[in-house]
Amino acid sequence: MPNLANDPSRKSWIEVPENSDFPIQNIPFGVFLTKEDVITIGTRIGDCAIDMGALQQLGYFEGIDLTDDMFMQDTLNDFISDGKKTWRLVRNKLSELFDIENPLLRDNKEHREIIIFKMKDIEMQLPVLIGDYTDFYSSKEHATNVGKMFRDPENALLPNWLHIPVGYHGRSSTIVPSGIPVHRPMGQTLPNGETSPVFGPSRLVDFELETAFITTDVNVMGENILINEAEDYIFGMVLLNDWSARDIQKWEYVPLGPFLAKNFASSISPWIITMDALEPFRTKGPKQEPTPLPYLQQKGKHTYDINLEVYLKPENIEESLISKSNFKYMYWSMSQQLTHHTSNGCRVNSGDMMGSGTISGPTEDSFGSMLELTWGGKNPIKMKDGTERKFINDNDTVTIKGYCQNSSTRIGFGEVSNKLLPPFVRK
Repeated sequence: MPNLANDPSRKSWIEVPENSDFPIQNIPFGVFLTKEDVITIGTRIGDCAIDMGALQQLGYFEGIDLTDDMFMQDTLNDFISDGKKTWRLVRNKLSELFDIENPLLRDNKEHREIIIFKMKDIEMQLPVLIGDYTDFYSSKEHATNVGKMFRDPENALLPNWLHIPVGYHGRSSTIVPSGIPVHRPMGQTLPNGETSPVFGPSRLVDFELETAFITTDVNVMGENILINEAEDYIFGMVLLNDWSARDIQKWEYVPLGPFLAKNFASSISPWIITMDALEPFRTKGPKQEPTPLPYLQQKGKHTYDINLEVYLKPENIEESLISKSNFKYMYWSMSQQLTHHTSNGCRVNSGDMMGSGTISGPTEDSFGSMLELTWGGKNPIKMKDGTERKFINDNDTVTIKGYCQNSSTRIGFGEVSNKLLPPFVRK
C-alpha cells in the first residue's frame, strides 16, 4: 500500500507556520484532554490539535475497518495493536482530509469547530499505556566516555558491548509526558573518602538525551522475531529524557546495574512520530566491527537522520543550548535492539517502550549528558546569566528537541521539557 501521506508537494488548509515540526507530511498520533475534560486520541497539523474521536463519530474514517470506539479511548494501545496496514490507511486518510484541495471538511464550519482545537487550549497526555520499558545502552561514544571515566581508559568498552545491544529493564510507572515536573530523588550515596553510605537528596542529577520507540504486539512468549521483520513491529518514536542520579548510580550499579538512580523519572514527548513519516530520512548507521552474529546482521539504511538539541534553563533566566547531537550516531539500530530483545523468547506487547540509551556524538558539544559535557563535573558549563552548572540544579528546566530536514520537508518531534523540583516533602 503506498505511503501517500509523505507527498512533499501536499499542503494543508490548516495554516502551518514556517519551520513547524508538524506539517501535513508528519501526521503524528497522541492523546489530549480538551477544555471540556474530554480525553481523545488525536493528531496535529501546525499549531492545531485534531480530535480523531470526533472524526470517527462523524464518519470521516468510513471504509477503514476500525472498532466503533477506536479513537474514543484514552490510549493508543488498541490502534497500535491493529498493525501497520491500519496505521498507514488512517494516516493516508488524514492527509487526504486536510489537503488544501479537499473541501469535505475544509468547507464544513460546524464540523471544524467540533474537530479542531488550538494547541494552547488542550493538555497533552501520555500517548500509550506503557506496560514495559527497556532502556538500551547503544551509543558507542557514550559507552566509551563513561568507561573512560569509571574504568580503565584503555579498556573503556566491556568485552560484550560490540556483540550485543546491552540494555536493562526500566520502570514504566514513572514515565511522564512533557510538562510534568520531576522531583530530585532521595537515595543512598557513598561520599568521597567514606566507607559507609548516607541517605539524602541526590547531588548529581543528570539528563540523558535519548529517543524511544513504541512497539505493537510482536510475539508470543517463547517466540523470537527475525531481524528483517523487526521494523514491521515498530509504530513510531518519541523523544526521551531518561533522568539519572549519578551519585546514587555509582553506589548501587554493581553488581546488577541501574535501579533507583534511573527509575525515579523518565520524560517523553507526547506526539508519537510514525516510522512512515520518518521514512524519507533513512540513513546508514556506523560500521559495525566486529560483524555481529548472524541473527543481528542487516544491510542497508536502518537508522534515521534526526537532529537533536538539549537546552538548559535556570529559573527566570534565558535557556542555553548545551548539546547538539544526532540519532544517526547510534551503533545498534532499533531493529537490532528489538530482535535481540525477543531472541530469548521474551514477549513484547503493544505500547511497550524501548529507550535508545544516551545519544552522544563524536565531538564534545554533541555529548548527551551532563556527566559527559562537564566530564564528571570537572568542566562546568556556563549559563547565560554567568552561573555555572556541573549537573542540574533545583528549578532548572531541561528541554530536548528533535527534527529531520531534507530539501523539501521538515518533520519534527516537538519537545520534551520538564523542570527539576526539590525533593518531595511529606506534609
